[in-house]
Amino acid sequence: MYLFDYNKQNTEYLIHSDKVYAGNNSYTMNWKETQYGIETKPVRLLYILFFVCGKGMVNSMKQVKQNDSYISRLRRDIIMNKSVYVMIIPVLIYYFIFSYKPMYGAIIAFKEFVPGKGIWGSPWVGFKQFESFFNSYYFARTLKNTVVISLTSIVLGFPAPIILALLINEIKGKHFKKTVQTITYMPHFISLVVVCGLIRDFVGNDGLITRFFGLFGFPNVSMLSKPELFVPIYVLSDIWKEVGFSSIIYLAALTSIDQELYEAAIIDGAGRWKQTLHVTLPGLFPTIIVLFILRMGGIMNVGFEKIILLYNPAIYDTADVISTFVYRKGLQQFSWSYSSAVGIFNSAVNFFFLIVSNWLSRKLTDSSLW
Repeated sequence: MYLFDYNKQNTEYLIHSDKVYAGNNSYTMNWKETQYGIETKPVRLLYILFFVCGKGMVNSMKQVKQNDSYISRLRRDIIMNKSVYVMIIPVLIYYFIFSYKPMYGAIIAFKEFVPGKGIWGSPWVGFKQFESFFNSYYFARTLKNTVVISLTSIVLGFPAPIILALLINEIKGKHFKKTVQTITYMPHFISLVVVCGLIRDFVGNDGLITRFFGLFGFPNVSMLSKPELFVPIYVLSDIWKEVGFSSIIYLAALTSIDQELYEAAIIDGAGRWKQTLHVTLPGLFPTIIVLFILRMGGIMNVGFEKIILLYNPAIYDTADVISTFVYRKGLQQFSWSYSSAVGIFNSAVNFFFLIVSNWLSRKLTDSSLW
């Protein structure tokens, strides 16, 4: 048996005496007489050839592994998971038809669109539509209202399902727990038209909520006629409708927390409050971060349907948001190019906040979307 030392691998080898030259590197064969007392040149040559061939095989295997392209890996994955890829196809078709294909129509934001001439026949106007929006009175108003409603929804609405999930998780009675979950989930499935009708009835001139506040000296006047009350009504009703359904994902995340952590915390003398702070919330943290990033990516998406069903000229100053402005300009005033420009601006702001929030999350925590 012969022993040898070497530095690192290469690809081209030259054999000379007791050395093997591989490119700019050399490998000195430190021969030592073994217990058998054999040290002949044929044995040395055989050992060197074995050494070179063995290193060459290792290099070849590594090279093949490095050259294993993304396409070949994808092909193998498709072969191994055919059923999964088959199920993805309808989803991809849906998004292509209803999301990506219509995107080409966004170029009318840079044109003076005339229906008779079509998209490609309409004249180019560059950034004229964007300049008109930025210089208009509605730009500051709609942007301010959109940001105020969205930030209020995040501050009050984002923690609400987390708190509800933590409270439901503490319920020990199985049947009572299911009852609470069912009651909190049900408002999500109520039609938005019905919800807005209920809101109008409850906060109208003779509504239940209006009369309740009337007991404390407030005037019995419709709350939807007061601009300062629109944002609280919008946000609180939205929380009531969606808090239960939004808590499902947090309840699912709670089931993945290792129960041994709770047992260890109990042994250390931690009560329920400390268990929540030091075990439950850290276990939910990755889920919270991902959902928060997605929520920030939709910061400008204040749904126009609910606002249109609730607002009136008396509260335009606080209720008019970008989405309602686009609806009014595009579908009521037929300013398609102008409304497309506003929509692109809205999407660009959303995309910016998505990138920034994901970047901050990646820098400050270990959780991010990519």
